[in-house]
Amino acid sequence: MTTQQPITVQPKRGIIKQILSGDSVIVRASSGAPPPEKQLNFSSITAPKLARRVGDGAETSKDEPWAWEAREFLRKKLIGEEVFFTAEKPPNAVREYGCVYLGKDFSTAENITETLVSEGLVSVRRDNVRVTPELTRLMELEDAAKAAGKGKWGNSSSTEHVRDIKWAIEKPQELVDQLQFKPVKAVIEHVRDGSTVRAFLLPDFHYVTLMISGIRCPGFKLDANGKRDPNAKVEYAEEARYFVEVRLLQRDVEIILEAVNNNNFIGTVVHPKGNIAELLLKEGLAKCVDWSIMLMKSSSEKLRAAEKQAKEGRRRLWKDFVASAPRITGKEKEFTATVTEINNGDALVLKMANGDSKKVFLASIRAPKEPGRVNDDDGKPVPRPKGFRPLYDIPYMFEAREYLRKKLIGKKVHVVIDYVQDARDGFPEKVCATVTVGGKNVAEALVSKGLATVVRYRQDDDQRSCRYDELMTAETKASKSQLGVHSKKDSPALRVTEIDAARAKLELAALQRAQRIDGIVEFVASGSRLRLYIPKSNSLCTFLLGGINCPRATRQATETPGEPFGDEALLFTKERCMQREVSIQVDTHDKAGNFIGWLWVDNVNMSVALVKEGFASVHFTGEKSQYASLLKSAEDSAKAAKLRIWKDYVEVEKEEKREEEKVPTERQINFEEVIVTEVTPEGSFYVQKISEGPKAEALFAKLRQEFQANPPLPGSYTPKRGDLCAAKFTVDDEWYRVKVEKVQGGKATVHYIDYGNRETLPTLRLASLPAAYVSERPFATEYILPFVVLPKDEEYNALAIKYLKEDTAVSKVYLNVEYKPAGSPPAASLHSDKTSDSDILKNLIKEGLFIVETVKGRRNNKLLESYREAQETAKKQHANIWEYGDITEVDAKEFGLGN
Repeated sequence: MTTQQPITVQPKRGIIKQILSGDSVIVRASSGAPPPEKQLNFSSITAPKLARRVGDGAETSKDEPWAWEAREFLRKKLIGEEVFFTAEKPPNAVREYGCVYLGKDFSTAENITETLVSEGLVSVRRDNVRVTPELTRLMELEDAAKAAGKGKWGNSSSTEHVRDIKWAIEKPQELVDQLQFKPVKAVIEHVRDGSTVRAFLLPDFHYVTLMISGIRCPGFKLDANGKRDPNAKVEYAEEARYFVEVRLLQRDVEIILEAVNNNNFIGTVVHPKGNIAELLLKEGLAKCVDWSIMLMKSSSEKLRAAEKQAKEGRRRLWKDFVASAPRITGKEKEFTATVTEINNGDALVLKMANGDSKKVFLASIRAPKEPGRVNDDDGKPVPRPKGFRPLYDIPYMFEAREYLRKKLIGKKVHVVIDYVQDARDGFPEKVCATVTVGGKNVAEALVSKGLATVVRYRQDDDQRSCRYDELMTAETKASKSQLGVHSKKDSPALRVTEIDAARAKLELAALQRAQRIDGIVEFVASGSRLRLYIPKSNSLCTFLLGGINCPRATRQATETPGEPFGDEALLFTKERCMQREVSIQVDTHDKAGNFIGWLWVDNVNMSVALVKEGFASVHFTGEKSQYASLLKSAEDSAKAAKLRIWKDYVEVEKEEKREEEKVPTERQINFEEVIVTEVTPEGSFYVQKISEGPKAEALFAKLRQEFQANPPLPGSYTPKRGDLCAAKFTVDDEWYRVKVEKVQGGKATVHYIDYGNRETLPTLRLASLPAAYVSERPFATEYILPFVVLPKDEEYNALAIKYLKEDTAVSKVYLNVEYKPAGSPPAASLHSDKTSDSDILKNLIKEGLFIVETVKGRRNNKLLESYREAQETAKKQHANIWEYGDITEVDAKEFGLGN
């Protein structure tokens, strides 16, 4: 044993860098760049030895009792502190010995050696030493510690003061899962390089090698033996390691384990003063790493911002950086717009606030694309199969487009332009952006469903999405779940049929019977010509709006100029219909197999809408259709306002003949016995024929028995607008046949076809209607009241409907059809019996509850005349609506009674 001599050198200033054991430290002198370091052993004392991990299969040593406590006492007291120290190498010694003093003034500084002895954490060397006043002082302190039972001199079991160190972790992923990404207290034991450290996880003493998530610092080159090569210099490697050492070595930190890579843990190191990764990036001593940054649970955006700051300041690693993305600021950088069209699965067409259209691509993602085609013997790509349609034939492209279409069409979105990709390889410039709706990133949602992949970039390529890390995380989850394009199974084939002339003939009858059919508008060729996808039959067809003449739009392919207002009509239809869900009613088809009929979008008849806006005129087929009155009214409105095609229109005098034709020449009486089942707020009514009563009751009874025997599973049926299905009426909780008119927010508005009433109820109360009950026509028929209109005043309107309901709420009334107006249900009178004075409506007119229409013409009608006489009686008696005189004289037009 080396005999230590008293140290009589002058004290120096330094900073404690590392605690090696309870009696040995590494001190960094206060001067120098980088400051010189030295190992300093405390004179005259011996501390318990710490456990050491020995390689090459040798046995690993264990702690001596109280070794860790001694080390920790010094670490917590000295690490990072500025101290006074003395150091001297005795004769024949290989180490320097001395003493450390903690304090700002040497004369009052704390002698750390004496403190260790007083706490009972070390032993004083008493053998073969020269007794000095300093040694005598230490012996006295040790005797006092023993007497007080302090530290290692206490009565506690020595085994309680030996750590159970887990030097190797057999299943590292299990430890990550066990900790559940929660912060764990730790002490950094070694800094290998700027982004790799070794640490003890407390309190279980797991010894881990940790690669800091999201970054990579310059590393050191290794020699043939796997050790650091001191002759190989890597720029900024030493500076990065030193930067981390002075901030983290043997400091108390928190570590969040996030993943495992080759038995090395990946995680975040958080110091009370901040995230070391963020600091390294700001100083330009590290770069972001895409594959590990996506493993972070939070703060990835802060790392990107820190790297961006270093790039802009051209600090260290970025000293030669040149930005590749153009700077976009102001309104061009960030704006709000409305989505009008989805292209494939990664591009949107937006309508800007000024009305212009702008196409943007979702940044940093790639939609499903066609697999690489093989080449033929000449080296040319093999031609695609005949009729190849990329949207439907490329796996998951249709699903991606549909996902975006349902989420975005017609919605306002927030757009942040990330970069602009220059035109190349014959492709135009691409504006790439991050698009959010309701705060949700559209691209991230698409990637998370497996309906798009994320583009990989070079490390120095800054042309990427501002939410790139979120995209990478979403893709990882989708890949693990094998969703969409990541699925190992072949994608389901989407067999789409093109309806040509031959097929149109075969399907026409079925389409006509189906009444309204749901479809999706894929393309708009002109104001009245659209391309539709019909989901129910997986078919494509061309659809022509019926009943109108619409000007032809410009044909870009042949450069054929359009007719006046043709392009405007095209834009009008495109803005309202493009990629929207619509319903159609097919009347016929032309020679080319194009279907002709009526199309509704958001319950708006597009033929009527085009006519009303002056983009189209009524075709003679429209005058004979069930929508003739709507078309005529819309055309008259457009003519009166001289809109578009009617801008030069001169109104001609109307012929009275048409008005006269409204009134039948002679009244035909053919009473039917009926029951009034519903009176609508608009004044129409539904009836059931008494003769069909037994048949209807038998059908309802059989339907209910079937549902009782085979109860439908709630929620198993998803209703769609236009469906014929069954519903449980809320009043009696019985099943009836209904037609779905609207579905929204988990509720459906239905029309009870056998009674005429309507109701909105939860979709869980709806069920699929057995096929045996679909073909039977509805038992309720709708009629309107002849020659009358309801009062405009809300109170009198409600009163008229109330008394009409009361007067018809009997077991039997007699119905007579008076006339059949075009585009409306038949007009019929109701009678309590077959006598001339039993007309229910006539009595209500006499009571001043209904207003008789003003019908111009020279022909007579007995029913109309009797109604006029009843109205005159009501006027004379000032009954109800006539209380203050003849309102038709001053307000006829308001009630629709005159021209």
